[in-house]
Amino acid sequence: MENIGIALQLMVVGMITVFIILIIVIQLGKLLIWTVNKIAPEEVVAPKGKPTSTVTKIDAQTLSIIQAAITKLTNGKGSIKNIERI
Repeated sequence: MENIGIALQLMVVGMITVFIILIIVIQLGKLLIWTVNKIAPEEVVAPKGKPTSTVTKIDAQTLSIIQAAITKLTNGKGSIKNIERI
């Protein structure tokens, strides 16, 4: 019976040690993330505006081909609202 008492004590001490070490690792990780964000914040990318270049018009034949393709692919349920070059 004496061995079971020692085994339980050893198990409790081991579990508490692991718990404490995990808390330390989590807190150090949070500190590292906070430090990196303070030193090197994420760059803000400016949103792209409308292109200032001249917009080319789509000729009637190309537009009718695109409309026919959309109609066939969507079984007549789709429609074209805007055409942009990407």
